[in-house]
Amino acid sequence: MSNQNNPGQAPDTGHTWDGIRELTNLPPKWWTICFYLSLLWVVIYFVLYPSIPLVNGPTEGVLGWTSIKEYKAAVEKFDGQRAPYVSKLEKMSAQEILADQEMLNFANSYTNAIYGDYCAACHGSNGQGAEGRFPSLLDDDWLYGGNVDAIQETITYGREGMMPAFKGEISDAEIAKLADFVIGLSQGNNGDAASWALYEETGCGMCHADNAKGDIDAGSANLTDSIWRFGNSRDDVIRTISSGVNQEDVEGSHNAIMPAFEERLSENDIKLLTVRVWSLGGGQQ
Repeated sequence: MSNQNNPGQAPDTGHTWDGIRELTNLPPKWWTICFYLSLLWVVIYFVLYPSIPLVNGPTEGVLGWTSIKEYKAAVEKFDGQRAPYVSKLEKMSAQEILADQEMLNFANSYTNAIYGDYCAACHGSNGQGAEGRFPSLLDDDWLYGGNVDAIQETITYGREGMMPAFKGEISDAEIAKLADFVIGLSQGNNGDAASWALYEETGCGMCHADNAKGDIDAGSANLTDSIWRFGNSRDDVIRTISSGVNQEDVEGSHNAIMPAFEERLSENDIKLLTVRVWSLGGGQQ
């Protein structure tokens, strides 16, 4: 029977909506071909790759491909590419690596993961440190020395700062006077005779040296520069003098401990970390 409402067109389904009739046209041939090709690809994929879940795992597929195998192949390829460099690094001293730009670039790249795992949490991803908590590795201010040997010793055996707490040992007024004196030194003010006398009487010079420039053997800070380990405000300095560093029984004492990596990293990894830290910008000859 012909459809008088749409002569020459496919019959409609009888459904209408807002004046629009739903016809029974077949989809275009190109679409039908693509649809059946996609079904064929599903079958091919199921044959070639792991796909159908079973009790003990999916079907393996005739290619035997897995993401784990692909990952292991990539790692094996990467290890093969870097093996000659790693072997060469193991035979070189830190000084020799620093003198060879190609090996230095590789060493710094190689230690990205090691530095990220063991150093970045405290010293920052770029060695910038955290003011008042962890020292920067970018400047040339080093408590225990910044040459290659000193840095390697620090990484190997760790460091534990020590400063006595002066609260109760001297008056609050003397603590405040010492704080003002130290802040002045960092700003280029040499201080008066009375302040230097208090500095010596309280024993500060025994660690920080007679000229207040610090002593790497004691791990004491240089008080004449503008770099501060625990903050440079007057309150920060008063707290440091009052409560000291690593004084377990003193409230407010600063914690300044770097762990030893002697038993956590290989000798070669420590050497390469030494090279990386030295080359961040603050390494000393």
